[in-house]
Amino acid sequence: MTAPPPRKRMLTDPQVTPDPAPGFETGSGKPLVSMRAVSKVFSNGTVALKDMTLDVSRGAFVSLLGPSGCGKSTALRIVAGLGDASSGRLVWHDNGTDEAGSRPEIGFVFQEPTLMPWATVFRNVWLPLRLSGRPRNQSRDEIMDALDMVGLANFADAYPRELSGGMRMRVSIARALVTRPKLLLMDEPFAALDEISRFRLNDDLLHLWERFHWTVIFVTHSVFESVYLSQRIVVMAARPGRVVEDMRIDAPYPRDAAFRTSPEYGDNCRRVSTALQAAMGASAA
Repeated sequence: MTAPPPRKRMLTDPQVTPDPAPGFETGSGKPLVSMRAVSKVFSNGTVALKDMTLDVSRGAFVSLLGPSGCGKSTALRIVAGLGDASSGRLVWHDNGTDEAGSRPEIGFVFQEPTLMPWATVFRNVWLPLRLSGRPRNQSRDEIMDALDMVGLANFADAYPRELSGGMRMRVSIARALVTRPKLLLMDEPFAALDEISRFRLNDDLLHLWERFHWTVIFVTHSVFESVYLSQRIVVMAARPGRVVEDMRIDAPYPRDAAFRTSPEYGDNCRRVSTALQAAMGASAA
């Protein structure tokens, strides 16, 4: 495979710092999206969500945590516009006000990379731009910037079969980022990876979030992953799917390997684990 020519600037170069978004403050409290009493009932009668109410602030990192079947992925798909609520409403806020606005650009990362096996890494990342009518030659800079972000600029001409599982997930993340979204939705993206790859991608995701100021809603089954990544953890119970706890993780960023072994991390993991156990008990009731 042939590597692309050297880039003039690398988005992951520590000497290259993007300009802060106007008024950006990590988890500033200014709303981006609100779920207002959202319920979802499938055609077979399954109540996936009932009266889910949730506000997500601009620049926040929020995890949805809960047992299988609690509606985490359903909620994420409704926010993404990939499914409709049966009742309730989704409100987008323009300029951080309470006024209803339009849906911003959204990036979605699925649990599986869902890459086209016959296409190169470059062409896989090009897909969202191509679907919006952008020719390949006019998309090159955006595609290579997205690959720079995830450390895969030298693999633009590789095929998915030539990559490890972690690298394929990086391609999937680059594809979600190529449109420069304001909101990044991630549905258990690292669940199938080995622990080392998962830790590394957790670190890389936090690094990118801190630098580029996206809002992230992250679905996970893992207490440990949710505590490491998040400012807020929304614990959900199933039957019917609903929010039972909304917990803040006040540990400062950046977080690193030292945080994983700190008493503060352990205390937060125990606190969240207790809430999750209670949610599972509520689900079984």
